[in-house]
Amino acid sequence: MDTPVAVVTGASRGIGRATALRLAPQFAIVALARNGDELASLAEEIESAGRICRPCVVDITDPAAVNEALDGLDAQVLVNNAGIGITKPFLELTRDEWKRMVDLNFNALFDVTRAVLPAMIARGSGHIVFVGSITGRTPYVGGACYSATKHAVMGLSESLMLELREYGVKVSVVNPGSVATHFSERSDPSWMLAPEDVAEAIVRVIDTPADVLVHRVEVRTLTVPKRH
Repeated sequence: MDTPVAVVTGASRGIGRATALRLAPQFAIVALARNGDELASLAEEIESAGRICRPCVVDITDPAAVNEALDGLDAQVLVNNAGIGITKPFLELTRDEWKRMVDLNFNALFDVTRAVLPAMIARGSGHIVFVGSITGRTPYVGGACYSATKHAVMGLSESLMLELREYGVKVSVVNPGSVATHFSERSDPSWMLAPEDVAEAIVRVIDTPADVLVHRVEVRTLTVPKRH
């Protein structure tokens, strides 16, 4: 691809989909997710605007599948967005639920990032963006595992930032508050961020001068009092 490539995980819906759409005018999108129908819909929307999208139906918790999907890809940007959150008291949390969150929210970051990073280092440029969460510094009741995975994302992103900056590779983490998606279904989503708000923050973090790194961003909604 002559157009610079951006890989987006969890691209079929929510923040991932909004980010893929927002990046499409600048990048050829490689969209990873498990839902083929939703990925096809994303690709159709991007391509109808004359842009490029390569949908990849892949479970990113499967290292072999990740390697096959991203083998030989020269990506300029990686947005590690895919995640799952199960909120319940610790003693009600099953080991399978724990493992699902740890595997997707944290372990998968190893395989996806390792797949694209060598080409970034060889080129001397690239940008890895992790979608974290405010819960990565402020835990909540019922979020023992989810909050722990987002704390881990914070540690990983900062360590990688320090390790990779000498190679010209940027590492950022964008930490949104609650977002009105399938991920956080609430009776009143009016006070929540929209996925497009988070996507805009991701794009602004990426769209910086070559010698400037915005490493950490926290995104919240602004509650404006109603005027009478």
